[in-house]
Amino acid sequence: MTKIKNSVILLTGASSGIGEALAYPLAATGAKIILAARRKDELQRVKGNCKNQNNVKILLLDLSKADEIAAKGKEAETLFGQVDILINCGGISQRDKALNTGLEVDRQLMEVNYFGTIALSKALLPSMITRKKGHHVIVTSATGIISTPLRSSYAASKHALHGFYDALRAELFKENIQVTMILPGYVRTQISVNALLGDGTKQNTMDQAQENGLSPESCANQIIKAIEKNKEEVYIGGFKEVAGIYMKRFLPGIFSKIVRKTAVT
Repeated sequence: MTKIKNSVILLTGASSGIGEALAYPLAATGAKIILAARRKDELQRVKGNCKNQNNVKILLLDLSKADEIAAKGKEAETLFGQVDILINCGGISQRDKALNTGLEVDRQLMEVNYFGTIALSKALLPSMITRKKGHHVIVTSATGIISTPLRSSYAASKHALHGFYDALRAELFKENIQVTMILPGYVRTQISVNALLGDGTKQNTMDQAQENGLSPESCANQIIKAIEKNKEEVYIGGFKEVAGIYMKRFLPGIFSKIVRKTAVT
């Protein structure tokens, strides 16, 4: 069992959405929290709303700059002496057909969602292995298993995370390093508003499915329970998203026919 209360937690994507929703209950436990994202003003706002603020620090981090992340990982370790739990919530989404999406946008999605995420894990692994203690929590998406229209590169980046972290879990089992994959369905955040269109601009509108999704707070509470129980993979969301994951696994032909007609915005 992972004990959150006595842990040092590095939380990416902490300035909004699921990351922000996680920050408050995690800080309330008395754990030491490092809030990481690009926007300093938003991180300061989140910190100001946290309990036990002496146990909360800020780290400016841009997941799109993978070549800088190793140094950022080392900086994170100096803030409280170590990092016990990495929760990767940072990421961007997509809302356009593959044919209309420029290759530079495909690369941007992979840089942020995949390369930035694994670079941070790699930066923290050496000290975790030395201490025989560590937990990597990766917030992917139901799209990490079920690909839907208008999400081609987003889905690819999330599928890639599953491939990497399933292998990492197997490699580090004897080192006492845990890996938990979190697969949310629709959660009521700004992810669809900030999603990239094929030309790299933001969609700037909220998807109806997103607006009707699970609250970030409910999602955060389920993530915390999954961390504490050392779950390997957890599905969080409404009936359609979770049912879709199982249908894709056991009835792929039927799923393929259904997803063609499913409203995904």
